[in-house]
Amino acid sequence: MNSGSLEIQLSWQDPVTGERREPRLRVPIAFGREFARMPAELRGQPVVRMVLNHDQVSRFHALIEWEQNQLVVTDQGSVNGIHVNGQRQTRAVVNSGDLLQIGPYVISVTFAAALTPPSPPPPVHSGNSVINFNPSTNLPDPTLPPQQPVIPTGSNFPPPLFRQQQIPVQALHATGLPVDETDYLAVGAGLGSFIWVDLLRISSVSSDKIVALGIDKEPYARYKLLCLNSQIPLHERLRSNSDSCPDNIWGWPSYALREAWHDFTKGKLNDAVKYLWKVFAEPTFAETYTPRAGNVFDSIDREAKRIGWDKIYRFGRVLTIRKTDDGRYCVAYSRGRGNHAFFVSRYLHIATGYPALQFLPHLQAYRERYKDFKSVVNAYEDHNHVYQQLEHQGGRVLIQGRGIVASRIVQRIYEARQKNPNISILHLMRSPKPQGNKYGNSQRSVKHHIELQPFNWPKACWGGELRETLEKAPPDVRKELLSNKVWGGTTTADRLDWQRITDTGIREGWYKIQFAVVTKVEQDAQNHIITYIEDKDFGEIQLPAVDFIIDATGLDAKVKESPLLQDLVEHYNLPLNPVGRLAVANDFELVEMRNDKGKIYAAGAITFGGSYAAVDSFLGLQYACLRAVDGLAAARAPGVHSLNPVSSFGQWLKWVFNQSPT
Repeated sequence: MNSGSLEIQLSWQDPVTGERREPRLRVPIAFGREFARMPAELRGQPVVRMVLNHDQVSRFHALIEWEQNQLVVTDQGSVNGIHVNGQRQTRAVVNSGDLLQIGPYVISVTFAAALTPPSPPPPVHSGNSVINFNPSTNLPDPTLPPQQPVIPTGSNFPPPLFRQQQIPVQALHATGLPVDETDYLAVGAGLGSFIWVDLLRISSVSSDKIVALGIDKEPYARYKLLCLNSQIPLHERLRSNSDSCPDNIWGWPSYALREAWHDFTKGKLNDAVKYLWKVFAEPTFAETYTPRAGNVFDSIDREAKRIGWDKIYRFGRVLTIRKTDDGRYCVAYSRGRGNHAFFVSRYLHIATGYPALQFLPHLQAYRERYKDFKSVVNAYEDHNHVYQQLEHQGGRVLIQGRGIVASRIVQRIYEARQKNPNISILHLMRSPKPQGNKYGNSQRSVKHHIELQPFNWPKACWGGELRETLEKAPPDVRKELLSNKVWGGTTTADRLDWQRITDTGIREGWYKIQFAVVTKVEQDAQNHIITYIEDKDFGEIQLPAVDFIIDATGLDAKVKESPLLQDLVEHYNLPLNPVGRLAVANDFELVEMRNDKGKIYAAGAITFGGSYAAVDSFLGLQYACLRAVDGLAAARAPGVHSLNPVSSFGQWLKWVFNQSPT
């Protein structure tokens, strides 16, 4: 390839605005915060200047050049350095598909010559479609083709020996690829992995015995992205309890107490008292307290630093998991295009989160037909352009889904109406909900056909009577209890501000609810979106044209949507529970994957349908990981000491004084 004509495709999401940028540029490229004056050695050269406006980016930060038939990136003496595929470098070769990090910008690099036309979209099925997460960027990507198998035909990695049930460790070394070993390996490196690692550390396991493999160094990166995309900025509140603290096993001081103390020291006495009153009086006399997103992320940052997360984390996309012939497990993973390696460990923990976003099939069909990814969006995609256009031009929005995400979208549109009142909402629901689910003597309240509940499950599911009931129940009874007719179902938080918004909207006429089943969505000659619904009396009828449709129906954690989990299930013929997720024991072990003394545990949404309902909540992740670590202690796993009142108090004191656990 001629270096003078070389172009590369860069792709990233702006960490401040959330805007997606995908420039195609000619090499050389200079990256920096500003370029008031270029370095002397580059003056007069045709250098493309790429400005990254962030205080973590130096004025002249990095340079990409073409040297001896290779693309090379060089750190230009920046303060924060550059990272290639998660590893800090001063000078490195960049291959197509690699990830380059400059400050908070994680940039995917693709050679223009390597760019290929997108694969044809998958056919639309009767069930929900999905939007998969890009395995290179960890961002939802609606243009991705269906997920590919882990070991496709003709692939040279993972090698053919991974088709065996047990892999000889000697054969791994014979491949010539890097083989590392560790006692404890966390697959995913997200919040579930972080909590498991945190519990191992406070159970006396040293950081050099633990590895967490994943795409993002910040354990909350995926969760934060989904929050921001679904219009929960850092100052807004999550649907989580005050003492559900991923950074602190005791849950004390709770988020409410921390926030009250912070405001008290700032002279905001009324706010401080308000938070404490909420916790004391909720939910009977006061609205349930929930923490601010930014406070949660800050607390996790503090704990990550305390336990040495930066030494534990490794960049890598896990491709497959296999048993080894010596009672351990081998993980094959990719560190970038053409850069593969193995990890061997006796104890694994899988917490991969949600692999895809649910997407209604008629909306998927619309996007495939019209190639319109701006007017019809998923609430978990980056869709800030919708609110920007509404604020400037007004418009009509159709929302599908009636859970907490839909409520947050309604709030965001209400905020846009403060700038432009020429905005209206049509909230489309499949059927009325005149009354809430009832279990025993308890029944959920309903307002405007939306079930209200402080959290996504009855509170007794976390640690009370309902948790014990579910744990003792057989699989078919668990499925019934977790169904939409009993404990489950779509609910939204019992927030008075959201109720006031819908009350106001209905009264003023800009918010309307309609019950219908959508048959198809089309585009008219003016590029407006036309929705057709089925009416029992009049057949198919057309709704008024809208400017945007937002799908707020949620996330998808089915095993089949994750190539890693699907490969594991098929290779070892693992059972799934009645709702189609991984079948785990009450201590969250995948019992069928036991290999001599080796054990695999799981946590998060991939275990839903088992002995615990709220598996994807903060407290649910803590519970699953605590049960798993207790199991390791009972099995006398190396370095794991059971927590007792004395050792637990000692570890809590270390947390208070921000000291390392070991």
